[in-house]
Amino acid sequence: MDEGGGEPMKKLGYWVYLAACALARLFFPRPDLEGLENLPEGPCVLVGNHCQMHGPVFCELYLPFDRAIWCNGEMMRLKEVPDYAYRDFWSSKPRSVRWLYRILSYLIAPISVAVFNNAHCIGVYRDVRLMTTFRQSLTKLSEGARIVIFPECPTPHNNIIYEFQDHFITLGRMYARQSGEKLAFVPMYVAPNLRKICFGPPIDYDPDAKPEEERRRVCLALMDSVTAMGEALPRHRVVPYLNLPKKDYPFNRPEGGAEP
Repeated sequence: MDEGGGEPMKKLGYWVYLAACALARLFFPRPDLEGLENLPEGPCVLVGNHCQMHGPVFCELYLPFDRAIWCNGEMMRLKEVPDYAYRDFWSSKPRSVRWLYRILSYLIAPISVAVFNNAHCIGVYRDVRLMTTFRQSLTKLSEGARIVIFPECPTPHNNIIYEFQDHFITLGRMYARQSGEKLAFVPMYVAPNLRKICFGPPIDYDPDAKPEEERRRVCLALMDSVTAMGEALPRHRVVPYLNLPKKDYPFNRPEGGAEP
């Protein structure tokens, strides 16, 4: 845990993490992993749809290789959890019950710190600390790990995914400078209702291209590939990025629509 407390608190935090994993396995059963042959032998970046909690939880519990998952850094720091959790998860709740969720945001703070600081996570921030995120990611890549990123934002792209933010693709330029090698970005589609995670062919970052143009090219290629994988699967409800009522979850294609 990042808030100190000595060795006993660290051990307690680790046991909280193990208990959370055991509980999560009851509600998030193991998915089938399809397309693992598309993953490069060495380090790469896996980029997929968030599926609310499903994407990060599946990747933490079930990916069979060393990985580091980008997560909101506020969830790793005791003083920052309540404001972030309330704002991001519950601020749209009816006004009459918001006080209850405000209390809940404080109650979950120590659990959040224990879980996220013991999980395979790299904290992501929206201020100058973002450079720490990139440095930690480059270190993990140099050790042969895969970085996992869920870059959706609240703007819909199509019925499968929301728009991807693209600044994470800067990792490709930084990795090339550090290692002299191209970094592969692997599209990933998470389908909780089918209990599947699909991996598509990698997209190499070209360090010789103009950075802004290359960021956009890779981002569009990733969104196109994730969309194509989602559309190619049997008809199913797509778990969206936003926390919508289940009746509003879209399908990957219209009823009676032919498979691509």
